[in-house]
Amino acid sequence: MYQIYPRSYADLDGDGIGDLPGITARLDHLVELGADAVWLSPFYPSPQADAGYDVADYRDVDPLFGQLADADALIGEAHSRGLRVIVDLVPNHTSSAHPWFGAALAAAPGSAERQRYIFRDGRGTSGEEPPNDWQSVFGGPAWTRTKDVDGQPGQWYLHLFDPGQPDLNWDRPEVRAEFLDILRFWLDRGVDGFRVDVAHGLIKQADFADWSYPLEPMFGEGTEGPRPPMWDQDGVHDIYRDWRQVVDSYPGERILVAEAWVQPAERLAAYVRPDEMHQAFNFEYLEAPWTAPAQYAVITRSLEATAAVGAPTTWVLSNHDVIRHATRLALPVGQTRPNGIGADDPQPDAVLGLRRARAATLLMLALPGSAYLFQGEELGLPEHTTMPDEARQDPTWERSGHVHKGRDGCRVPIPWESDAPSYGFGPTDRSWLPQPSLYAEYALDLQRGVAGSTYELYRTALRLRRELALGRGTVYWLTSPDDVIHFQNGNLSVLTNFGPTSFPLPEGATVLQSSEPLTPDNHVPTDVTVWFHP
Repeated sequence: MYQIYPRSYADLDGDGIGDLPGITARLDHLVELGADAVWLSPFYPSPQADAGYDVADYRDVDPLFGQLADADALIGEAHSRGLRVIVDLVPNHTSSAHPWFGAALAAAPGSAERQRYIFRDGRGTSGEEPPNDWQSVFGGPAWTRTKDVDGQPGQWYLHLFDPGQPDLNWDRPEVRAEFLDILRFWLDRGVDGFRVDVAHGLIKQADFADWSYPLEPMFGEGTEGPRPPMWDQDGVHDIYRDWRQVVDSYPGERILVAEAWVQPAERLAAYVRPDEMHQAFNFEYLEAPWTAPAQYAVITRSLEATAAVGAPTTWVLSNHDVIRHATRLALPVGQTRPNGIGADDPQPDAVLGLRRARAATLLMLALPGSAYLFQGEELGLPEHTTMPDEARQDPTWERSGHVHKGRDGCRVPIPWESDAPSYGFGPTDRSWLPQPSLYAEYALDLQRGVAGSTYELYRTALRLRRELALGRGTVYWLTSPDDVIHFQNGNLSVLTNFGPTSFPLPEGATVLQSSEPLTPDNHVPTDVTVWFHP
């Protein structure tokens, strides 16, 4: 699965923002790369308070990206090339510009319109304090106070993200019915499934209790104590059982994929039981430290947990919410991943980061299950770590009081041509986020057909993954020292060396590919993965 972030993939009309016709024009890249399916981040009408994850209309296309006919054309062209199309669905919250929320603000407390969202009276003598102490993922309180029609302070509404993203009340039948209809709208247009945003957040603990533990909002388990009251509540599973019935009622293979930042693996596996989602993103894998014991442990836990419910495991190293792994893996091993890197932060070692990223990619693509790629990672693209602060658009930057740089660094438009305007992103120099000059050296035209390039590494790995049926295989662990991971999938052996010294391949091994050249005496250097036949 290849994730496209529409505003940063390809800009056909030259306004500096990627669009659906641009994606359609670049679909052959996905075929050449070896992808099976494309997942599109949101392209719906939106005020863009959170780059389109604040949806004002779930049944149309924002003029920034084109028209509904462009979505139909994209789906048709992708299918003609054998590519499946997955669209993003954002059910935890709408935009504050959604007609439902406008009606809620205009209605009285306790009205049916307000009950579609989560409105509460405030605490304090006159309701001047938020209903509880919950914090927004983007920083600051998770509650905003409204004004009544007479201009007086009114109730508060919940937004676990930006104030422009009010949380829906999934206890209301009309909310559930609305999204079943939205599913049918896009399935009728031919989409092959949905990636479900914040899938673990739809149901809140009924008492809306304060959360006194350290805030770990994107995980189902806090650092101690019970699960946070706003995440991974058991009631979400009833919703997805209903969705699964709708998806299964359509011909062909349709899929539901959960974005659920949930730990441990057993809690995540609950989302992919036979009558719920088909897959769930494995963020525990993405977050795992770059050491042999940590990688072994998370791979083993993931495979065991999903096998227990008969589902495939997913593997992902980068997406639109985290620092690109070509940069992230250069950070000190074991360091907590920062929320963005800026010019005034220590700059990661780009050479080390790419070396580890290539090794991590070959390790990931050898694992059974589904692999998810983020646009540009096939070019070895690093994070934009020197972006001017005034260019930042992620609400995290402002909401955190400029403490966290946010996610803009991984969302920069990708380079296609080294010497073209905007590096081939569009026909002009315009780019909604600034592209660093170093992106020129990562451009596709400089890597296509070049032996040893990151792009050709991905192409070869994806071809072999398909030919050897690795996605449908089984991991058999082989005896290894603490600094090496060594397993077999089918007749392919995979070895990653995390240690400080090179490691010898077995006598007579036939190398299919490696993330970096081996030594003359057939040893695997540090931070290298090799695929071979024993």
